[in-house]
Amino acid sequence: MLIKDYIQKLTPISDKDWEIFSAKLEKQIFKKNSLIIRSGEVENYLSFIETGIVRFWIDGKDNEITFDFAFKENFFSAYLSFLTREPTNWNIQALTPTVLWRISYADLQIIYKQTQTGEKIGRLAAENLFITAAQRKIALLTNTAEELYLMLFKEHLHIIQHIPLKYLASYIGVTPQALSRIRKRIS
Repeated sequence: MLIKDYIQKLTPISDKDWEIFSAKLEKQIFKKNSLIIRSGEVENYLSFIETGIVRFWIDGKDNEITFDFAFKENFFSAYLSFLTREPTNWNIQALTPTVLWRISYADLQIIYKQTQTGEKIGRLAAENLFITAAQRKIALLTNTAEELYLMLFKEHLHIIQHIPLKYLASYIGVTPQALSRIRKRIS
């Protein structure tokens, strides 16, 4: 199971703790372009992507603004909402057919109490979410649109072809036409 392999890379987990943890996991399958969570809802899950790509976006004045993607073998969540138990102001969408392993907020609290490694796994997953968000913020502040595109291309070459250009353009802060010029220039 991919999620078990991922967790074991973070920290060793005993068979007993894995049994408790895995019993709380819910497998969910989302069709291409379906919403995983909508703006205005409270995030109830921390999710691990077994397969697929998800997109994070907010409604802008005239269009949707894509601000992040998550890929296979990563955790994701509308994490602020997950922690505060207040409605999120963004949407998360499955860009491709997506298989998730999810754990609810309530079940995660039980795991923290009943296992020896649960809190460590939770802390490490939270740290990874923070690192990803901080790196994205720094990249947006210090790189050109072309550099952002090249970084995404380099890190996710095998996946980027599945993301519509309008979402990639929004993600790096340019119009689809400007992204086409960037792609033409670097090819």
